[in-house]
Amino acid sequence: MAGEYFYERERALLGSRFDALLTPAADQAVRGVTVNTLRCTTQRFAAGCGLPLRPSPFCPASYFVDLPDFHPGRHPYHHAGAFYSQEPSAAAPAALLDVQPGMKVLDTCAAPGGKSSQLAAALQGQGLLVCNEYEAGRASILRGNLERMGVSNAVVTNEDTARLAEAFPAFFDRVLVDAPCSGEGMFRKEPQALTQHSEALVRQCAALGAQILENAARMLAPGGLLVYSTCTFAPEEDEGQVAAFLARHPDFALESCGEAFGSPGEENRTGGLPLDVSKVRRIWPSQGGEGHFMARLRRLDGPETAPVRPAKSALICKEWSVFAKEYFPELADRPAVLRGDKLFLPPAVPMPAAAQKLRILRAGVLAGTVRKGRFEPEHHLFTAFGTLCKNQLNLPLADERVQAYLQGHPIPAPEAGNGWCAVLVDGYPLGGAKVSSQTAKNHYPKGLRLLGPVEIGSGL
Repeated sequence: MAGEYFYERERALLGSRFDALLTPAADQAVRGVTVNTLRCTTQRFAAGCGLPLRPSPFCPASYFVDLPDFHPGRHPYHHAGAFYSQEPSAAAPAALLDVQPGMKVLDTCAAPGGKSSQLAAALQGQGLLVCNEYEAGRASILRGNLERMGVSNAVVTNEDTARLAEAFPAFFDRVLVDAPCSGEGMFRKEPQALTQHSEALVRQCAALGAQILENAARMLAPGGLLVYSTCTFAPEEDEGQVAAFLARHPDFALESCGEAFGSPGEENRTGGLPLDVSKVRRIWPSQGGEGHFMARLRRLDGPETAPVRPAKSALICKEWSVFAKEYFPELADRPAVLRGDKLFLPPAVPMPAAAQKLRILRAGVLAGTVRKGRFEPEHHLFTAFGTLCKNQLNLPLADERVQAYLQGHPIPAPEAGNGWCAVLVDGYPLGGAKVSSQTAKNHYPKGLRLLGPVEIGSGL
């Protein structure tokens, strides 16, 4: 029988509480969105999106979407990076990291990017965010999502965490380990996961999680905070994992996750090791999410972070300088790096020299391509800095030109001047276009274009 090991284990651990905790609060898998506060406030988003929303208890920027046939990819605000479609309980771990602007932050297992976008929003464009994903295909998806969300200070890597640890010893103020897990909290959303589940899978995931956690600990600076999380209920991956880590690391202390949501951890899941289970947190399906576990770990001492010397900035090239002064004057004096014919605006916080040897998919913003005698902007420039563009076409959500633009068509643009312009919806950047004779030639990337109609809420 599919899931036999899971059901037998949980019945033994939960006893009479089995049905009460594992019975979902709703008949269908819950749908949710997390607002990108790089773009807007939660109040502004809720007032303008046209979606039926309920505040989530798991994260201040998260909402339940009471719309069974919700298609987030068809909403213009999705294309503008104003929200990330995310199962509500999955938004909880990143919110526990207490990220502040200017910090150096690492997301070790970042794809597809929901939690990374939360960390980026907390940084507010300041500091450094390193987002890592081991699988190359998922790393590319991560890069695309961060670009859509308008993140300007991220470095996306495609690496093993052991290589990251060698490059970033005691470097980060905050580290998130949303570990690859057996996915028991995803059984309802992904029924196939139940058929593939086994005790061997749990053990394999626990071993991998322990390895990643060890590497992550090496990268955390003294006084820094690490949040470990999974979307599973397995003791070996949750309380047992954290208890075993603390037994190996007297230089770390367990901090409370608070009591705003969910339930405390469970004594019978620690593998016999000491752990104050009142400080870790579980979200059961009956509590409004699909399932999550999280723990906060503070590094008490360790080697001091080695100082990092800023790399010498490349001179601003003539083509970029001319373009920026006309369209993005606030960026004109920002340091830029030219790699081949591609011009990047890197994060302001430098990385250790050893990090340059990592597989880096993106460092900062891909601003554009330098052609002979001219500069051609890339999509990422507009998603990251579209609100700074001096030439804008700002469309209301209900404007039929929003759909036409997302479908790749030229659109009337009498409100914009000739030349390059940023196209926005309700003030949120969608991308770029080039205007001539009051018509905007579409430069929305072909791979992102909408094949069908836009969907705005339940009534349209």
